[in-house]
Amino acid sequence: MGVKMAEIRFAGYGGQGIIRSGIIVGKAAAIYDNKFATMNQSFGPEARGGACSSQLVLSESKVLYPYVTVSDVLVAMSQAGYEKFEPELSEEGLLLIDEDLVKPKPPRGRIKVFSIPATRFAEELGNRIIANVVMLGFFTAVTKLVSKEGMEKAVADSVPKRFVKLNLEAFNRGYHYKR
Repeated sequence: MGVKMAEIRFAGYGGQGIIRSGIIVGKAAAIYDNKFATMNQSFGPEARGGACSSQLVLSESKVLYPYVTVSDVLVAMSQAGYEKFEPELSEEGLLLIDEDLVKPKPPRGRIKVFSIPATRFAEELGNRIIANVVMLGFFTAVTKLVSKEGMEKAVADSVPKRFVKLNLEAFNRGYHYKR
């Protein structure tokens, strides 16, 4: 996107790795890309299956206000997450969706919609739980807000050692998806 600051929201339901997605992007930006990042999260009363989101502010300078006010990027991995947070997406924002789980309405303003079958790809790789990592690869390629190298390091640092190879394969599946 080439901006000095970006407000990002990941939205879905508990168990999809929505909170972890925000943590991984923040780690990639702050530790490996020498940027500033803050992350907040919210989730419903259910540990799995309830609505949840993580909000991330990335900046090339210190973050003065850590909360997302108007998203520049919305990553929606559930219909409920899309419906709840699409209204706060900038009319010039980017909307990334899991195309098998989210059916968007026609975009407002100049919103650009990018879709990937993240959950289907994760299932093809043998584990539905890595759909968020497929989406993170796609997010990295589409937004260019964090480097591919930084994200790969952050993914590798954020999963158990025995799952690093699978998660990097998932990340690259999303990163190289033709949009």
